[in-house]
Amino acid sequence: MGRNPYLCASSNNRIEEYTIMPGFEVFGNEERKEVNDVLESGVLMRYGFDGMRNGHWKAKEFETAFAQRMGSQYCQLVSSGTSALTVALAAAGIGAGDEVIMPTFTFVASFESIMMLGAVPVLVDIDDTLTLDPKAVEAAITSKTRCVMPVHMCGSMANLKALKGICDKHDLILLEDACQAIGGTFEGKPLGSYGDLGCFSFDFVKTITCGEGGGIITNTKAYAINADQYQDHGHDHVGNDRGAETHPHLGYNFRISELNAAVGIAQLRKLDDILALQKKNYTVLRNALTEVEGVSFRTVPEGGVENYSFLNFFLPTEALAQQAHKALSEAGVDGCFYWYQNNWHYINGWEHLRKLKGLGNLPKEIQEQLQDFSKTDFSQSNHWMGRTISCLVKLGWSEEATNERAQKMQEVIQELLEKTPV
Repeated sequence: MGRNPYLCASSNNRIEEYTIMPGFEVFGNEERKEVNDVLESGVLMRYGFDGMRNGHWKAKEFETAFAQRMGSQYCQLVSSGTSALTVALAAAGIGAGDEVIMPTFTFVASFESIMMLGAVPVLVDIDDTLTLDPKAVEAAITSKTRCVMPVHMCGSMANLKALKGICDKHDLILLEDACQAIGGTFEGKPLGSYGDLGCFSFDFVKTITCGEGGGIITNTKAYAINADQYQDHGHDHVGNDRGAETHPHLGYNFRISELNAAVGIAQLRKLDDILALQKKNYTVLRNALTEVEGVSFRTVPEGGVENYSFLNFFLPTEALAQQAHKALSEAGVDGCFYWYQNNWHYINGWEHLRKLKGLGNLPKEIQEQLQDFSKTDFSQSNHWMGRTISCLVKLGWSEEATNERAQKMQEVIQELLEKTPV
């Protein structure tokens, strides 16, 4: 495929170590053109000011294009991935006291979005997919359960077929958090489109970026209408006089700006190129580690295709995973994450959730219903996360650099495993 024609380098010609996903790596003239359209009109808000826009409706344009790309009837853009989850839950009628099942391995936004509505997050174990274990989900269902929220972490998906079967059986909403897996598919459907609703993040370090932004997709018209209204203070968006709009229900401000949407339009056009390059670089790394006895890889459910943003693999023991993570860093292999000791992504680091540290009083439903984490057994999750290393796949690597990285990773881990037989 050669070097990505959109690729731009940072000022010092390297991507910083905190990089998560590549959207910002491909920021260029295409994005600038779309943004300049907005700047030249002077209309930064997605609603109103019809006569000043010069025909530019960037949020509407992005929504139409994204819905088509994701194989869904409706798309609603919002201000962030967290906002997308919040709005999607609200659009589906989730509120105070309702329980939402989510995984132990995710981002803090998962429980934040649930608790914002007064609903109660119910954390359950992951399995070797590094996502929700369907058996754990089934066991956690109560009379108050309303929604199951799988999180497609690090580029791959939960067992959506099994989860959909559970949701259909118990009349539950299936809400896909695909913020880290845009472009992946399951049974031929884009991730996010398999369930009742799907959510995406377009922040600065996602596969495609708006700078800040998020999106919701659905094929359910009622959910789409609710999301459209809820994210804009309950406005009904009927007619072309914003001052005359009614408010069918309460809402809040989760709007995306025209500037952010404009960036997303250009980024979306590059998605297929991004995915192809990720797959190419991912494959080189995976082939190298496949030759190392003792290394195994996360399970991708049958019918699933990753977006190849991360190479996720297991070491035989937690101790070896910690040693391998340290050895890779010392060998100059950046972008390898050990989530088990990460405050963002795994339950072990969420003391503010464990102790319910809020700035004000939390709803009584949350205080009364939230599980006692000191007594909850997450040993199954620990078994997988303690042995997992996730290696970021970057777009800026040359073919030579990718091969060198793969060789170094192979040598480092091989040497470690030979020194420490299991």
